[in-house]
Amino acid sequence: MRVLPLHLELVQYLRERNLEKKFEKQKALIEHNIFYPSLHTELLEPREMHVWSFRIDKKYRVVFIFRDTGSIEIIDINNHYQ
Repeated sequence: MRVLPLHLELVQYLRERNLEKKFEKQKALIEHNIFYPSLHTELLEPREMHVWSFRIDKKYRVVFIFRDTGSIEIIDINNHYQ
């Protein structure tokens, strides 16, 4: 699975929260296996919107959509408990 380049705002969000290394690790996992257990990949509600998420760590999640069968676009990174 190919992860499309992040928008500048998302790169900045990761940098400000010192999440760059954790994100790169999880990105490598998702590129290898989108349902790798530690990613906790899930389809979000409402399911018909086809929006997914995976975990950076226990606090932060990445929200993404499939662009085609071989690539995903990350549309948000957020504090899961906020």
